[in-house]
Amino acid sequence: MHYVYVLQDEADAKRFYVGFTGDLMVRLVAHNEGRNASTRGRQWRIVYYEAYVSRDAARRRESVLKHDGRSRRALMDRIKASLTEDSLSKKVGEPPQ
Repeated sequence: MHYVYVLQDEADAKRFYVGFTGDLMVRLVAHNEGRNASTRGRQWRIVYYEAYVSRDAARRRESVLKHDGRSRRALMDRIKASLTEDSLSKKVGEPPQ
């Protein structure tokens, strides 16, 4: 599988990064260890991902999200709404409603 993912900066909730990988967890570790110039110096968390069987399809989707403002904005609006809903409805030890 290949993945297109969105990371959120743990210290700055308004900062996001879009990428693509064949292994989400290995890639997250690489970002958090500073092995990517674009994300160096920050700690990140995965807030969204899409899975693709084809590497080419994942690369095309990443490219669309990085270069097409309308597509990126639509996805980011969905992610931000989801994050806001989760943070508003979440109480320690209770599932979201």
